Amino acid sequence: MSKAEPSVNVEALKLVNELCADADRFGVAVKESKSGVTLVDAGLEAKGGLLAGKIVTEICMGGLGEARLFYAKYDSIELASISVFTDNPAIATLGSQFAGWHIKVGGYSAIGSGPARALSLKPKSIYETIGYKDKGDKAVLVLETSEEPPEEAIEHISKLCGVDPESLFLILVPTSSIAGFTQVSGRIVETGIHKLAKLGFDPKLVKYAHGYAPIMPVHPRYAEAMGRVNDAIMYGGVTCCHVEFDGGDERLKGLVEKAVSSVSEQYGRPFIEIFKEVGFDFYKIDPNLFAPAVLMINNVRTGRTFKAGRVNVPMLRKSIEE
Repeated sequence: MSKAEPSVNVEALKLVNELCADADRFGVAVKESKSGVTLVDAGLEAKGGLLAGKIVTEICMGGLGEARLFYAKYDSIELASISVFTDNPAIATLGSQFAGWHIKVGGYSAIGSGPARALSLKPKSIYETIGYKDKGDKAVLVLETSEEPPEEAIEHISKLCGVDPESLFLILVPTSSIAGFTQVSGRIVETGIHKLAKLGFDPKLVKYAHGYAPIMPVHPRYAEAMGRVNDAIMYGGVTCCHVEFDGGDERLKGLVEKAVSSVSEQYGRPFIEIFKEVGFDFYKIDPNLFAPAVLMINNVRTGRTFKAGRVNVPMLRKSIEE
């Protein structure tokens, strides 16, 4: 990490301190584990909420992005929505926000995202691609989980991050909670940039990025909740990237056309139907489906802008009604 690059853990910890200092307003509960780790419950037993989801989104982005809540009309459907903005897209999204750490210790399983990934290098290939590694002595990790992690899982996380337990901060957010729904929709820019990277585009060329996605009505069951949060991205999410690209606008145009969810053969059905069909195994789902509904790229070198995809309101409605 060069001197000019920020520490995502240092920046995110400022937001964690804000969250903990005003726990009642954010609807979270803060406690210390036996080993000294700070645990922030944002929806397990605590109320959580939209405001918690908003700040968790910003924590996931390593403090290098800003999230805003608003209300939007998608034709005949009116939904709460979240927009995100970042001037450090590669680090904020792939280097921090990406849900790339599958934590499995004993019978406990959770998906980790946020700044601590830059200490544990999960997965290492992403950090090699963007040329980033945080060297902070504090670690902040957001866990998508339905239960509090046991001490052995906490020890595992702190060890891989190279920090003492008292320097580890874990934010616990169930997928099937309002905070969970909010922070997943807040991943819309990360989804678009990750898709571009998978197609071979250098994410470091993305200089600024923003986007928005609807926050779907919450469902209490995990599978249905997972269906709705994915529908929000692939049928309602919009990503816009401003890039510095000298490889030719026609190539950029072709890339944009391949980077939206509608290119998938599984596109056109609620995610829950697809999820059930493959036995709830994410690895059997077409990777092309995990993409924004709409992608727009502005090449700041030439001034040209390319757009692909569309917001699919009938599918959003079907997702809500099922």
